[in-house]
Amino acid sequence: MFQEMTLLATAATEVPTDSGIAGTLQEIGKTFKIIPELFIPQLISFLLVAILLKKFAFGPITQLLEQRKQRIADGEAKLKEIEKQLAESEKHTTEVIAKANADAKRLIEEAKSSATALSEAKAQEAVASAQAIIAKAEAAAKAERAQIAADLKREFGRLVANTAQQATVGKLNQDQLRNINDEALARVEA
Repeated sequence: MFQEMTLLATAATEVPTDSGIAGTLQEIGKTFKIIPELFIPQLISFLLVAILLKKFAFGPITQLLEQRKQRIADGEAKLKEIEKQLAESEKHTTEVIAKANADAKRLIEEAKSSATALSEAKAQEAVASAQAIIAKAEAAAKAERAQIAADLKREFGRLVANTAQQATVGKLNQDQLRNINDEALARVEA
């Protein structure tokens, strides 16, 4: 079989002399020494090998390359989609953080104002409580002073009456003594 597939054409050094396509083909045939009986089977075997290679070698390779190309394109599309989602996620995260910071600042300000208002209310309550205690103490002191003054007046009146009685014992009668005692008590009470 290898003998049949030997090289059919050998290079010739003759220059073509006929003109036209038919002449050119004859010259090529003579130059390369093409033998039609061997040329047709070799052409058929070449076409069979080309068809088989196309179907079983080049076809699957081409299909594999197309699939790979498609996967790469899909991967690039997914990458772009992921980048877009990442950008949106970052934007959303930034917005959420900004909102949380604003809410935190607002809550802090509310807490500060609430604490200030509460401390002011407690201070006013303490002042009011202190004033009430002072007022009670003043009222108690006033009542105690009044009680002491009343006790002092009674004691002083009694002392005056006792002194007057001892000084006038035997010199005045009962009516005179009673008048002097009443008069002394009236002066002391006034």
